Amino acid sequence: MTTINQDEIQKFTKLADEWWDVSGKFKPLHMFNPIRIEYILDKTIEHFNIKGVKLPLKGLKILDIGCGGGLISEPMSRLGASVTGIDASLKNIKIAQSHSIKNNLKINYLNTSPEKMNETGKYDVILNLEVVEHVENVDLYFKSCTKLLKRNGIMFTATLNRSFTSFIKAIIGAEYILRWLPIGTHDWNKFFKPKELEDKIIKLNFKILETKGLQFNLFTQEWKKSEDLSVNYIITSVKN
Repeated sequence: MTTINQDEIQKFTKLADEWWDVSGKFKPLHMFNPIRIEYILDKTIEHFNIKGVKLPLKGLKILDIGCGGGLISEPMSRLGASVTGIDASLKNIKIAQSHSIKNNLKINYLNTSPEKMNETGKYDVILNLEVVEHVENVDLYFKSCTKLLKRNGIMFTATLNRSFTSFIKAIIGAEYILRWLPIGTHDWNKFFKPKELEDKIIKLNFKILETKGLQFNLFTQEWKKSEDLSVNYIITSVKN
């Protein structure tokens, strides 16, 4: 059994050279990054009761699954975390490694998937950011995450809702009209309603702390936290 969908991997491998081009194909992710980092940092500090530290994530081990070119791995490393980034695309990993070396960051990048990882080195934080809609076997994926996360560890799962609004905004709007993403980047049928993912996570002995919407303002060109879960949302959960 595997969580790797080769068709999905090929899509992102073809785009790998553009990961760090803020005006390229991954421009939407670069715009998305500040709110994701802020949210993850706030929730992690709150959960682990971190106080008055210059590098707030120092001492924490973070696993970034589906790390791509390292857009989240690098900020987490700069905030003090010991980061491991994994991706099923070898080209993504090579791009990420090269960029981190140029920026003098020590990040452990591996070309692998969660079910293939050694369980002995468990993590305090697992990041599943915009990845579950691209994996082959979501149940196996979350079971693998459970084995890799420490007890009382925190997991962030960000994805897209399977709603009429997300079809209009994320597929028709982002891919066909605004051309923010290459056509075919997302398959609406692979999106998950929040309750569907919450149920899968709860069954694995997790407690849901919060499910929050992330909403883009077309006029200000900025993302903000929201109670609207109709398109992008993030689930924060803790392993019991």
